[in-house]
Amino acid sequence: MESDQSKVESDQSKMESDQSKVESDQSISQSTSKKRSQYSLRLEAKQRLRFNYGVTERQLLKYVCIAKKARGSTGQVLLQLLEMRLDNIIFRLGLSPTIPGARQLVNHRHILVNDQIVDIPSYRCKPNDIITVRDHQKSQELIKRNIKLAKIDEIPSHLNISYLEETKPKGFINKIVDRGSIGLEINELLVVEYYSRQA
Repeated sequence: MESDQSKVESDQSKMESDQSKVESDQSISQSTSKKRSQYSLRLEAKQRLRFNYGVTERQLLKYVCIAKKARGSTGQVLLQLLEMRLDNIIFRLGLSPTIPGARQLVNHRHILVNDQIVDIPSYRCKPNDIITVRDHQKSQELIKRNIKLAKIDEIPSHLNISYLEETKPKGFINKIVDRGSIGLEINELLVVEYYSRQA
């Protein structure tokens, strides 16, 4: 009788041990999935930012490094660096319906910054820069077509554009963009965290 009792107790303690092992495995599994979900959130934010601005992984990493060294919030500085790229400025001014289209305009030497041809899409624009179109028939026809396609409702507050003629728009950069003017709904800190954890 006693041996049966001890056998039952032994089985019971074994079951409790197995139960605690299962619970332990579940908690490990849950913590792992939480880590994965945090990682996936950061990865998703990074990918969204990359695709929104059309930059490569290497370029984005470079911008993050610059932003970390700059004064101010790293995430905000990162967005400012991306927003002040020439290809993005052209897109925001409504001179191109897409950022890749704006990049092509720059690459093909249709755009002037302060009366100088700039053919580097990543060129960092500064306050008081003036963006114009090259005085060339092909350039002006392209811009005229792009303006019709772009249909920009509102120019961001850090930019200004005037049209002396339909084919000769003149963009002006008033100031460095602030976070409120950036229409992208993203938590930029997740991107910074993503790269911090990669290092």
